Amino acid sequence: MKNLLFAFLITFFLLPNLQAKDGYQLWLSYEKIEESKLREEVNQLFSGIYFFAKNPTYDIIKEEFTRSAEGFLDQKANFLSTRDGDFKLLVGTRSELSQYLGLSQQAEIKNLGEEGYWRGPLEINGKKIYIITGNSPIGVLYGSFDFLKSIQIGEFDSNAENSDQPKVQLRMLNHWDNLDRTVERGYAGFSIWDWHKLPGYIDPRYIDYVRANASLGINAVSLTNVNANAWILREDFIEKVKVLADLFRPYGIKVYLTARFSAPIEMGNLDTADPLDSDVQGFWKERVQMIYQHIPDFGGFLVKANSEGQPGPHEYGRNHAEGANMLAEALAPFGGNVIWRAFVYSNEIDEDRHKQANLEFEPLNGKFLENVIIQVKNGAIDFQPREPFHPLFGAVDETNLGMEFQITQEYLGQATQLVYLGPMWEEILNTKTYRPSPSSTVASIIDGSDSGQELTLMAGVSNIGTDRNWTGHLFGQANWYAFGKMAWNPYQDAESIASEWIKLTFGHEKTLLSSIQNIMMKSHEAAVNYMTPLGLHHLMGRSHHYGPGPWVEGGRADWTSLYYHKADNQGIGFDRTSSGSNALGQYAPEIVKEWSDPNQIPEKYLLWFHHIPWDFQMKSGKTLWEEMALHYDSGVKTALEMKGNWQKLEGQLDEERFHHVNQLLSVQIEEARWWRNACLLYFQTFSGKPFPDEIEKPQGDLEYYKSLRFPFAPGIKPNW
Repeated sequence: MKNLLFAFLITFFLLPNLQAKDGYQLWLSYEKIEESKLREEVNQLFSGIYFFAKNPTYDIIKEEFTRSAEGFLDQKANFLSTRDGDFKLLVGTRSELSQYLGLSQQAEIKNLGEEGYWRGPLEINGKKIYIITGNSPIGVLYGSFDFLKSIQIGEFDSNAENSDQPKVQLRMLNHWDNLDRTVERGYAGFSIWDWHKLPGYIDPRYIDYVRANASLGINAVSLTNVNANAWILREDFIEKVKVLADLFRPYGIKVYLTARFSAPIEMGNLDTADPLDSDVQGFWKERVQMIYQHIPDFGGFLVKANSEGQPGPHEYGRNHAEGANMLAEALAPFGGNVIWRAFVYSNEIDEDRHKQANLEFEPLNGKFLENVIIQVKNGAIDFQPREPFHPLFGAVDETNLGMEFQITQEYLGQATQLVYLGPMWEEILNTKTYRPSPSSTVASIIDGSDSGQELTLMAGVSNIGTDRNWTGHLFGQANWYAFGKMAWNPYQDAESIASEWIKLTFGHEKTLLSSIQNIMMKSHEAAVNYMTPLGLHHLMGRSHHYGPGPWVEGGRADWTSLYYHKADNQGIGFDRTSSGSNALGQYAPEIVKEWSDPNQIPEKYLLWFHHIPWDFQMKSGKTLWEEMALHYDSGVKTALEMKGNWQKLEGQLDEERFHHVNQLLSVQIEEARWWRNACLLYFQTFSGKPFPDEIEKPQGDLEYYKSLRFPFAPGIKPNW
């Protein structure tokens, strides 16, 4: 009965979407094939499809083939009920297809692992047959999505063999969704999880969401905010979570939840949450057992502890390893994991915030259990427009480390700006750490190839909400897509991913592809330039992080802009060399040697690690002040160029999506000018120097910019 209900749900939810091109279909729109040769090839394959078994994952693949056949060919896919028919496309696992595979082929496919896939032609009884296979139904699902993608982008070759497998074990979306449906740092509407209507009502959006994730190979989802609410661990909420877990399972996706460390007090009527207290340990073991009774493949807990007011083991004189291991011991009998965030800092510690995660976690190297992974942000501060890589990567060698990227654009224009994040992530992943080996990169640590860790993770903070197009800004979809691709393979390049997304979203026309790709690939550097060039960071407005606030002061020092830019009449920048906080000393000696010299460090990190005089001569021959002003102005000019290039596409795109992006590009230009004007007018009060002749002179009054207030800015609860 349960399987019949599931089949009905996916059939109902996967009916062709007849809506306008508003972005809802994401990269799975399956547009009509115009090229005649490809159309004929696909028509042949879809005329005789045979599945070697029946299971919920194969039901999903059938529905995807049904949907794609109607889109590609405007006709039905033909599923054969017996292998004796005239099959053209065979779908099944390696063991199911073993009679058709040679020993060497079987060995090759076996080496692809549980989630890997192989697709290509085979000769069976004198006929060329196309097969999609893997070592598990989920591998077959990934191969099927890759097959459909190759058709969509016009690159399908029925004579070619294609195989792939993920390089990272856990490829996870972290939702920062609250139980009241608000989303912290969310800019695309409310949470898609309707806890009030669950478990009785299943929103069709859940299926479309999980389809999109599975098409990218995302295999884990944390449903709730890291600033956690203990209620999600109540049994009545677990019954709601179970509905989602049951829906996600055939797509290969496990559910994780955020655990509030103080839950034993808030839910268990205990006086303590001390991880070494036997009653506390008993509380968590009972809670975990209850969860697994409802959700046998529950992934585990994501934990934010002792950071920004969240409870943790420090209240009891315990360290992060003792806190994480207590939860890990409760989860271990069921195969669950603890993902413990390294984003920890305190204003009560008299140390550069950049240093604090390393100071806490390096001494604990090797003390975490095997089912614990430390989730480390890409940089040491907080998802800034550009940061050097986090020094924990390479600093510990006996602890599982995972990457945490932010897909939602908290510090990068939120949902009003087109900023493609692929280049930023590629920059971080490709950076050499020089540890544990001279050739090590962040990517080779994350995927375990250099670190040797067996539990690997790449997580992305979700940008998904109830907006019709899912991500607020249409191009926010590209960041969701790019994250999934890089989580699968952190060595993929951002430009190729952008090209693929454009073809799936807008079509294959070469001029269109070139123009949109040009816009995307320039967008991140443009945003860095008009927000925080040359290593400046944390200049945003207080709390809401919307717009510039380089003047922010008062309250916690590490939540102010002055703490980070340290502008004065002499110069600007945070000295993190041995003459300052020595945060630079947390990196490998090769990096320390190069970056300690302001003339050798990449200029994109200059003010991150050095306090530099305004008259310092840059590589261009300009002074630091002139170079900073030129960068700010260059960002604005690129934003103008982006809109100009987009407007040339009018008539080549559907009106709805064209005007959506066109309007937001106008907003982006105004926000870029706002950033440039406010920051340069403010920093000029310290430099005392005129603006270069080459730039558009900042307009407006500094006091006006300082007076702006945004109590209704999205992403936080209003604070009026």
